[in-house]
Amino acid sequence: MKKVTAEVTSVFWITLAITIAMSIWGSVAPGLFEKYSGVLMNFISVHFGWYYLLAVTFFVLFCIYLIFSRFGKIRLGKPNDRPEFSYASWFAMLFSAGMGIGLVFYGVASPVSHYIKTPPTAEAGSVEALEDALRITFFHYGVHAWAIYATIALILAYFTFRHGKPALVSATLEPLFGHHMKKGWGKAVDVIAVFATLIGVATTLGFGATQINGGLTYLFGVASGFWVQLLIIVIVTILFMLSTYSGLGKGIKYLSNTNMGVAGILFLGTLILGPTLYILNSFTNTVGTYVMSLPIEALRIAPNSESERQWVMDWTVFFWAWWIAWSPFVGIFIARISRGRTIREFLSGVLFVPTIVCFLWFATFGMSGIDIQNSGADLAGLPDEQVLFGMFDQLPMGIILSILGILLISTFFITSADSATFVLGMQTTNGSLSPSTMVKFTWGIAQSAIAAVLLYTGGLQALQNVLISAAFPFSIIMLLMCISFYKALSKDKVGGK
Repeated sequence: MKKVTAEVTSVFWITLAITIAMSIWGSVAPGLFEKYSGVLMNFISVHFGWYYLLAVTFFVLFCIYLIFSRFGKIRLGKPNDRPEFSYASWFAMLFSAGMGIGLVFYGVASPVSHYIKTPPTAEAGSVEALEDALRITFFHYGVHAWAIYATIALILAYFTFRHGKPALVSATLEPLFGHHMKKGWGKAVDVIAVFATLIGVATTLGFGATQINGGLTYLFGVASGFWVQLLIIVIVTILFMLSTYSGLGKGIKYLSNTNMGVAGILFLGTLILGPTLYILNSFTNTVGTYVMSLPIEALRIAPNSESERQWVMDWTVFFWAWWIAWSPFVGIFIARISRGRTIREFLSGVLFVPTIVCFLWFATFGMSGIDIQNSGADLAGLPDEQVLFGMFDQLPMGIILSILGILLISTFFITSADSATFVLGMQTTNGSLSPSTMVKFTWGIAQSAIAAVLLYTGGLQALQNVLISAAFPFSIIMLLMCISFYKALSKDKVGGK
C-alpha cells in the first residue's frame, strides 16, 4: 500500500474522491441524482449544441490539414523509432478500444430507429427515411468520431515520444501556458481528463451490461433488470482484472485479436445469411450520399424546426459527447500503441481504416435489420438492447449468431475496461507507461461501480445524461490542446522550413 501511495499523484485521490461521492449520491438518492443530471444535460444540449457541432468539425479539418501539410513526415518518436505492433494488430487494438460495445449495441438499433421511429426529416417508414437511416448512422460513426480520437492520440503521442513529456493531458498544454501546467491548473486539467474517461468508459460498460442482459432475456428468458445487470458487471470486472494482471502486451493484444476474429465471423455470417446483394448495393450508395452530404450534416442544428433540432440533440450531440468523453481513454491508448509512426501514416490509418470497417459493419447489420423489418418482423418494437438478437432470430443459424453476439459484446466489454484501467493508471501516476497492478485494479473497481450506479439511478437515460455533461469541459481542453500542439509543431526542426 505504501508503494501505491508513493506512486500515485493528487489527481488519483481527487478523482477517486469525486467518484466515491458520486457513487454514494447515486446509491442513496437515485431520484435526485437522475433529476439533476438530467437538468444539467438538457442545459448543455440546448445552449451548446452548436458548439459541439463546430468543435468536432474543427477536429476533422485539423486532422486533414495535418495529413497534407509539411508536418506529415514527422515521426511520433525519435528519428530511428519504428512501430512496435504490426498493422493488423495496431488496427485491431485501436478499433476494439475505439468502438467496441457501441458498434454492437447500435449496429441494428440505430438504422432501424432512424427508419421507423425517429427519422429526422422524412416520414417514418418511407423510402426517404430508409435511405437516410444508413447515411445518418455512417455520419455518427464516421470520420468525425475517429477525428476526435485521432486528435488527442496524435497530440499525446507527439509530446510523449518526441519530446519526452509525461503521458498527461496537462503536459500537452505547456507550450501554451508554460509552468502553470505543472501546478494547480495542470492538476485540474488532468482531473477533468480522468473523470471524463471514467464516465465515458462507465457509460459504455453500462450499455454492454444491458445488451448482454437483453440477449440472455431474448434467448433464454433470463430476467431483465438492474440486479442481473449488476451480476454481469461483477463477472466481467473479475475477467478484465485477470486480463489487466497479464499486462498490455499479453492481455489487451490477445483480447483485441480475439475480438476481431469473433467480429469477423459474425460479420461474414450476417453478410452471407442476410440479403447480401441488398447490403452491398446499400453500402455503395450510402458511401456516396455520406460524402456528398457531409458538410451539411456536420453543421445541421435546425434552428427553425423544434422537432428536428431535438433530434440533433438526442442523436448527434449525444454521439459527439460520447466520443469526446471516450477520447482521453482511447486517445491515450492509441498513442501508447502508435510510437514510431509518422503523423501522415498515423492520421491516415486512424481516420479512414476504422471508418470503412464501421461502414461495412453498419451496412451489413443495419440493412439486414431493415430488410427483416420490412418483411413483417417488428424489430422497431423491441428494446434497443434486444434488436440485434431479434434480427438474428429471423436468420438461418440465428441461435449460433446470437451466442456469438453475446460473446463479442463480452470480449469488447473486457477489452474496453482493461484498456481503460491502463489509461487511468497512466493519468494518475504522472504519466507512467507502467502503472502498478494495484492502481489499475482500483480504477477497474471504480469504473464498474460508476456503471452500476448509473444503471441503478436511471438506466440508459442516466448514462446519457452524465456522459454529455462530463464531455463538455474536456472538449474545451481538446481545442486548447490543438492550439498548443500547432505552436510546438511549428518549431519542430523536421516540420520547419
